[in-house]
Amino acid sequence: LVSLLLIGIAAWGIGFGLISSFKVVGVVIAVGVFLFFIALVGLIGAVKHHQVLLFFYMIILLLVFIVQFSVSCACLALNEEQQSELLEVGWSNTNSARTDIERNLNCCGFRVFYPNETCAADCLRTLHCRPCAPIMEEYSGMVLRFVGGIGLFFSFTEILGVWLTYRYRNQKDPRANPSAFI
Repeated sequence: LVSLLLIGIAAWGIGFGLISSFKVVGVVIAVGVFLFFIALVGLIGAVKHHQVLLFFYMIILLLVFIVQFSVSCACLALNEEQQSELLEVGWSNTNSARTDIERNLNCCGFRVFYPNETCAADCLRTLHCRPCAPIMEEYSGMVLRFVGGIGLFFSFTEILGVWLTYRYRNQKDPRANPSAFI
């Protein structure tokens, strides 16, 4: 479900024109496809009682848990000053995201609006544009808490999957010969 959700959100962002950076969308879709294939490995391993597939599923899911838990904790641990620094680094290192932000938030410039700079916002026509940093900082804390909370929730469901896989991986196949060795 998480993988399909990631793929759907990336497609929705491109479809509604919220995101124009194909690198960002490509990474999100790639992560979604990777998680989908991992889920298929677990499903096939469980249906076929295939211990090797279940072992690799368990190991990969444990690694995904560690990464996701770490990123979720980092999202929840960032204070306002660190968020501001992160936003400034992102603003200065990308042009496509800057254009998307200016267009969607109707703002120009990061901390200061200069009327002679290029801007994709509609407010440039009236020359009464607000800088983007205060608007982005207003939403960034809320978004980081939301993403961190959702990430923690799904990371604990992943650790539950690891535990269940570990617990039931060595059970005998009920359709197999009862006297057969595992």
